[in-house]
Amino acid sequence: MLESLRRIVQEVNNARDLEEALTIIVRRVKGAVGADVCSVYLNDYDNHRHVLHATDGLRKDAVGRVRLELGRGLIGLVSERAEPINLDDAANHPRYECIIDTGEERYHGFLGAPIIQNRKVLGVLVLRQREQRHFGEDEVTFVMTLASQLAGAITFARTSGELARLQDEGIPQRFLPGLAASPGIGIGVAVVVYPPADLDAVPDRRPEDPAAESEDFRRAVRNVADDLDRFASRTQVHLSTEDMALFDAWRLMLESDTLIDGTLSRIRDGNWAPGALRETITEHARVFDNMDDTYLRERASDVRDLGRCILMHLQNQVAAPIQYPAQAILVGEEISAMQIADVPREKLAGIVSTTGSGSSHVGILARGMGVPAAMGVSDLPVGRVEGREMVVDGYRGRVYVSPGPAVRLEYQRLAADDAALTNELQALRHLPAETTDGYLIPLYLNTGLVSENRPLGIEESAGVGLYRTELPFIVRDSFPGEAAQMANYRHVLELFAPRPVTIRTLDIGGDKPLPYFPMHEANPFLGWRGIRITLDHPEIFITQVRAVLRAAIGLDNLQLLLPMVSTVTEVDDALLLIRRAHDELLEEGYQVRMPPVGVMIEVPAAVYQAEALARRVDFLSVGTNDLTQYLLAVDRNNPHVAKLYNEYHPAVLRALLQILTGARLHGKEVSVCGEMAGDPLATFLLLGMGVHSLSMGAGSLLRVKKVIRSISKVRAREVLKVALQCEDAGSVRRLLLDALETVGLGGLVRPGR
Repeated sequence: MLESLRRIVQEVNNARDLEEALTIIVRRVKGAVGADVCSVYLNDYDNHRHVLHATDGLRKDAVGRVRLELGRGLIGLVSERAEPINLDDAANHPRYECIIDTGEERYHGFLGAPIIQNRKVLGVLVLRQREQRHFGEDEVTFVMTLASQLAGAITFARTSGELARLQDEGIPQRFLPGLAASPGIGIGVAVVVYPPADLDAVPDRRPEDPAAESEDFRRAVRNVADDLDRFASRTQVHLSTEDMALFDAWRLMLESDTLIDGTLSRIRDGNWAPGALRETITEHARVFDNMDDTYLRERASDVRDLGRCILMHLQNQVAAPIQYPAQAILVGEEISAMQIADVPREKLAGIVSTTGSGSSHVGILARGMGVPAAMGVSDLPVGRVEGREMVVDGYRGRVYVSPGPAVRLEYQRLAADDAALTNELQALRHLPAETTDGYLIPLYLNTGLVSENRPLGIEESAGVGLYRTELPFIVRDSFPGEAAQMANYRHVLELFAPRPVTIRTLDIGGDKPLPYFPMHEANPFLGWRGIRITLDHPEIFITQVRAVLRAAIGLDNLQLLLPMVSTVTEVDDALLLIRRAHDELLEEGYQVRMPPVGVMIEVPAAVYQAEALARRVDFLSVGTNDLTQYLLAVDRNNPHVAKLYNEYHPAVLRALLQILTGARLHGKEVSVCGEMAGDPLATFLLLGMGVHSLSMGAGSLLRVKKVIRSISKVRAREVLKVALQCEDAGSVRRLLLDALETVGLGGLVRPGR
């Protein structure tokens, strides 16, 4: 039956629309199970009914005409229970309702399986038998498995069918859900983009002239580097320093030993340049794919984009120029930064991708450029939307294709409100993040690379609250030496001086393995990572600390941050190594100073030892992303449980309070550097708790500043007091939304004002 299941799912996925998908389902499932009838009822929640949408065995003219009130009959019972019902003789069940129009009165055996997606019952797959029949356990399992596999295909096919016949006036306009990646409202015309070259289609082939293949590859890399420089120059005026650093990240990957030496080595081993490139890109992207860190895992798509760009030059392809409409919504399954940069900024109204998240380069660039974006819109049939009008709601991650007049009018109004709010935010530039009762809370940047350029916007931050050091390690084929690291750290310290820069020591391991330092663990979340690795390999830690201390000579704006700490012993050992590196450098004649050292609070164990940790270090920094995941036992990147991830969970709020209480006993400051810090809603809570500083992406600075300058610390404490009485995250969020609305700032987290 497994082979039958595979074939059915494949056929349904290839269906043009919902009608064809359902026809395939009823025909193939009936044959696979040997039933007399197979039917599909879909739930129409808008009109409160179950509708017969397809059948093989009942009267064909009943399709679309037979409609049961929601919850009635055995169909309603299966939907209600969201579990299969298997009956020898359906007519004897008290919930059975005979529908003469279908001809089903002749049948006895009944098996109904719910079709469920994201906890919602989409419909019921029904099998009937003329004779009394109790379907076997393997048959029930097969039908249930098939129903779960078909839920996504049915959703996709329904969307495709609606797009194919949009839009009768009487049909309610539905949105396609995705992930909010960049706030704002975009209204325009869909322009579909796709990868310029297909790496996966490249075969292995022995080269006739390996030296010529190597030179072709090097030339292609140089051409891609030139393309990157051109695109960076074009977008420089629209991006902050942090966002421009994304192009530096691309250059770093492009010029990495892993990519260049790996490909050249494979060419020497007997593969032509395209085949060698394919193998190298696949291996390099796999390293990122297996990481739990959202920011770093999204770099896998960057590696593949680079591979496709290099292949395009190897194949001497030239992408055909695109004529962009005045208001273009860029749509694709996987959009690259260079495809975004190709669109004139004044014509780019929005971005929609079926994959990715807000941590992808696409999401980061969109926020930096102020372009509304929705990622992970998996139900969007990309191939069928070219040239259609589209609305992108970047606040909620919603997309409307061919919107009706009412939807279009409402979003035009919301877009006007949004533009007015944006103008208000721009007026906050260079103003302090100070509450109405005079409490100043510095706003810092989270970053991982800093560009050579210095456009406007960098002055908005009070410094860098979290500088990730992993990427330069990941893109190499060996550990970078002290001098190479020092040059990198020196640049960021100089760029922000005299403002403080908090550099996090190397946080690799488990979910972030290095190509030259492989680690294979069954449970990387609870594995060998962060401070655990660097203490086990003090030579790595000391080299990095020496580089950082030397980089800060004469600037004195360095702060060190230790990641993934779970015991005080780890902190004691790390401090000994830092002092050792400091003393060694003094002996060697370097005028280094001992910097403030902090601990990152990411695991529950550190929460409960906050006081002991604060006694040993100069400050604490809370990484709310990991802390929330560990507290709630939820991987926010796992679609099955991602909805359970919520930073407003009462347990998270109480953990933050305990951290602050422990730090306060020793007069130490606490910073928050996770996504919660950049959330305007959470500003009430963090201010009320007495957090000393917040660190976030550049795109959140003005929005958070707006909230801070609109409320008093006293008011924030009042909101926090009520929030701590809430018993679930939903209640906390509603409270915060009301508080934001009260000060007229609801438009910061949703369209409209």
